[in-house]
Amino acid sequence: MIVFDLKCSNGHTFEGWFEDSKAFEGQRKKGLISCPVCDDKTVVKLPSAFSIKGAPSKKYPVDEHQALLQVTKEISEYVEKNFDNVGPDFAKEALKIHYGASEPRSIRGVSTKAEEKTLKEEGIKFYKIPTILEPDSD
Repeated sequence: MIVFDLKCSNGHTFEGWFEDSKAFEGQRKKGLISCPVCDDKTVVKLPSAFSIKGAPSKKYPVDEHQALLQVTKEISEYVEKNFDNVGPDFAKEALKIHYGASEPRSIRGVSTKAEEKTLKEEGIKFYKIPTILEPDSD
């Protein structure tokens, strides 16, 4: 598969995945490609940027593990501050909100695998966010 950068006649840019350049041209001529923003079917390929893989730079070492922990911590803090904690009633509350029995709001809590399966079957989107256990500083 090849990813092409595309642009419609209204100036919107987007990506398209094709088997090859010939597949892109064939779909374009048949009017099968359209802009996801404005549905314009006048689409052209843009010149693509490319890169050459080289040796990794050791100039600025990054502790990827530390960076991942920091991002996870920031997400956890945001969710803790901005979402109602419904604890083990997460699935019940999500269903109530989904079916209009409760006011829409952002919630957080815990659920079992069976409850998660039910939520997915009902078409309810949810995200599992890991919690970070801070090491004791004793």
